[in-house]
Amino acid sequence: SRCQRDGRGFESLRPLHFFFSYTFRPFMLRDYPVKKKILFADGCVHREKSRTEQLAQAYLQKRLSSGECTLECEILEDSNLLPLNGSLLLQREQWIASGDFSNEYFRFAKTFASADEFVIAVPYWDMSFPSHLKMYLEHLCICNLTFRYSEQGIPVGLTNVRKLTYVTTAGGFIGNRNFGYEYVKGLMEGLFCIPMIRLICAEGLDIRGNDPKSIMDRAIRDLPD
Repeated sequence: SRCQRDGRGFESLRPLHFFFSYTFRPFMLRDYPVKKKILFADGCVHREKSRTEQLAQAYLQKRLSSGECTLECEILEDSNLLPLNGSLLLQREQWIASGDFSNEYFRFAKTFASADEFVIAVPYWDMSFPSHLKMYLEHLCICNLTFRYSEQGIPVGLTNVRKLTYVTTAGGFIGNRNFGYEYVKGLMEGLFCIPMIRLICAEGLDIRGNDPKSIMDRAIRDLPD
């Protein structure tokens, strides 16, 4: 009953690149590889002084330094996100049932589906994350656009996303109470079938006697590729 991946999804445009690359190779001076797209969901607050923002930007700079990736940002606190209520849910169900995803409401889901890597940056708030991330995630969960169900009722991922990187910071110690990350991890694995999910975290930043600069420097130094 594990989540499965659908090889179709938003991969449909990629074969065109390979078709033209190899069919017309004698007439081309060089191949132009398709760059991977990183979607950055920035859920930080007071971004100009946010330590989560600092850590996320360091990770993104490292990923982009190779020149193999492009970046698309979604600033969540500026995105005018609304929670699902009864009337919006009914309207959304009607759009989905008709297969009509042309409404602006589905913009977030389409952008997510076409990305290769998904990066989320949010502070550790109240053992979870700020509410605008939950509203954003609701906009991503669109049946037959970002996932579908098999005949056996098993979720099948329809996106290109193969990697999720979740970035957070905390003034105290999170320990085994990283409920926000665990929820996102469960959603991304269980519904969208994303195979690689990892956490980047700097914690204990406001504990008396700790050196927050050293903690941040170490977290940045140890960033994964």
